[in-house]
Amino acid sequence: MSLLSDLINLNLSESTDKIIAEYIWIGGSGMDLRSKARTLPGPVTDPSQLPNWNYDGSSTGQAPGEDSEVIIYPQAIFKDPFRRGNNILVMCDAYTPAGEAIPTNKRYAAAKIFSNPAVSAEVPWYGIEQEYTLLQKDIKWPLGWPVGGFPGPQGPYYCGAGADKAWGRDIVDAHYKACLYAGINISGINGEVMPGQWEFQVGPSVGISAGDEVWVARYILERITEIAGVVLSFDPKPIQGDWNGAGAHTNYSTKSMREEGGYEVIKKAIEKLGLKHREHIAAYGEGNERRLTGKHETADINTFKWGVANRGASIRVGRDTEKEGKGYFEDRRPASNMDPYVVTSMIAETTLL
Repeated sequence: MSLLSDLINLNLSESTDKIIAEYIWIGGSGMDLRSKARTLPGPVTDPSQLPNWNYDGSSTGQAPGEDSEVIIYPQAIFKDPFRRGNNILVMCDAYTPAGEAIPTNKRYAAAKIFSNPAVSAEVPWYGIEQEYTLLQKDIKWPLGWPVGGFPGPQGPYYCGAGADKAWGRDIVDAHYKACLYAGINISGINGEVMPGQWEFQVGPSVGISAGDEVWVARYILERITEIAGVVLSFDPKPIQGDWNGAGAHTNYSTKSMREEGGYEVIKKAIEKLGLKHREHIAAYGEGNERRLTGKHETADINTFKWGVANRGASIRVGRDTEKEGKGYFEDRRPASNMDPYVVTSMIAETTLL
């Protein structure tokens, strides 16, 4: 195995200029990440230097067998923490051979919204709090939980330390460092309220890059859990009963919100979000009704309310924002399995267009 490890860690730059590019895209379920690698003649610094590629869409639920070719366009580049050196991860989106975005390509519509002058002038910042659950591979039961049984009630696990309170920290730390290495703007990690559940935060990231960074961070986490023999779940309510669900709270601010008088701009934006509550809920993740019950730090799915420092609200405004009269707010409705391209662009569209 030591030879295998040596080969995996070979430094290619010692013998060749060639690099490996891992092309990543989103499959037909909207949550399944796919990837494949190709060799390039030398280092690359911009997506425009990369060739488009294709894949078999009939194998990902995105095209019929008789016309299965889907074309992927490179959109964002990150350093590859697995192969290292000059090797790269490439976030792509998917098109028909005629150049039309396929229905599951949510990035295309988001990029149009973010390139709108009224949106780009406001430099929208996002901070996304991605919660997830680590499951034991063969039984799909949370890491650290007794097989077929339950741990003690919630309370000691949130941001906890100790062998009886935190499970999977090696995976979480490996992911944190791998994301920093890749160039993802990951801003922190913490243990969550339900044991076996964790969170990482991406941001502040501007516009479309927030979606790119969250998707690549998810991909890196999938790869690390693969190595560790642990299953990664983005289910919004992995365990029924008196256990917290998993969300992807989305913090948001615009240039106007960050400047003097921004608190009034924030209140108007929240009002606009309230008027489109149903449309947002419909796009904020599958199975979210199991999570947004009005319990476990959520607002009921059918109710829109906001408040300062209120974790049981749909929208939470921080005490600092209220005090300083400017800042950001947090949309607490998105589920852990939301598409960050959809959620970020929808918030921008509702509040700015």
